[in-house]
Amino acid sequence: MKKFAVLIDADNSSHRHIEPILEEIAKYGIASVKRIYGDWSIEALLSWRDKLLPNAITPVQQFAYVTQKDATDMRLVIDAMDILYAGDLDGFCIVSSDSDFTPLASRIRENGLLVYGFGRQTTVKSFVNACDKFIYVENLLSEPENKTSITSYSSDQVNSDTIKVDRKIVNSHTSQIDTEKTEIDIPTLNLIYKAIKDNSNDEGWASLAVIGNYINNVKPDFDTRTYGRAKLSGLLKKLIKFECKIEDSHMFVRKFNFPVFIEIVRMTVNNMLSEKDVNEKWVNLSDLIEQLKSQMIHHTILAHLSEHEMEQKILAIDRKYINLNSDKNLISITT
Repeated sequence: MKKFAVLIDADNSSHRHIEPILEEIAKYGIASVKRIYGDWSIEALLSWRDKLLPNAITPVQQFAYVTQKDATDMRLVIDAMDILYAGDLDGFCIVSSDSDFTPLASRIRENGLLVYGFGRQTTVKSFVNACDKFIYVENLLSEPENKTSITSYSSDQVNSDTIKVDRKIVNSHTSQIDTEKTEIDIPTLNLIYKAIKDNSNDEGWASLAVIGNYINNVKPDFDTRTYGRAKLSGLLKKLIKFECKIEDSHMFVRKFNFPVFIEIVRMTVNNMLSEKDVNEKWVNLSDLIEQLKSQMIHHTILAHLSEHEMEQKILAIDRKYINLNSDKNLISITT
């Protein structure tokens, strides 16, 4: 396992986060060095003292020589350089939301070592992007302080072919999310599209592991927990705009062809209605799903969808193509 030096800036970190942070670090390797820096003579750091001994963290005393000048940062940087040149570790975990550590993170990476950053979601992007991976402490709490929900953006909002953010309408169809709404920013969604496009085979499938590595390399602070999902696979399934399959224990993902799916749904509903009484305008959603399942052999777009995924994608179709009753168990097509 990789060995890390965990360096904590007590002035810019909360004692409430330390246990979750150490648990997160344990996923990547061993915390061989654990030091926390601050002026322990001041009252503001009293809350940290009960956390040091149980977590085997060594406090490093640094007096503030001049008011409003942070000598703690300098001491942490000097220690980091000493540890770096000792050459015994594989990387550093810097716990701080202070952008002053941006040059330190960049210098460590120049030497080929890993840098994991831990800080608040307000951390300046320069520090975030200087790390190999940056983890927001809000995502590590059992009851997140600022949990964001996920929204499935439609292709009216995202041009997945050119991977550009554009407010203009770029396609003829839209998709809406179901009642469990989540919110994801358009640049991140475009990054997911680009990760799939740049790493896909001729059929549009890309390995989930490759997608994850690509996204993390481009966006160090990408974390599915920010969007309420523990894993990337769960996030992509929830976003509706993707389809997944498993081959030889590996998951593959591609962009879901919504226009074709909409046409299949409309055609199937129309065929089902033609077999009913002329005054009948609705079909049961469950019956529709059964009909779609029977068509899997004819439509490859349906082949990798479970019943639940099929239902979610139907519910995500824009209402200018289908109608749903208030209970969302009956469906008809718009004319």
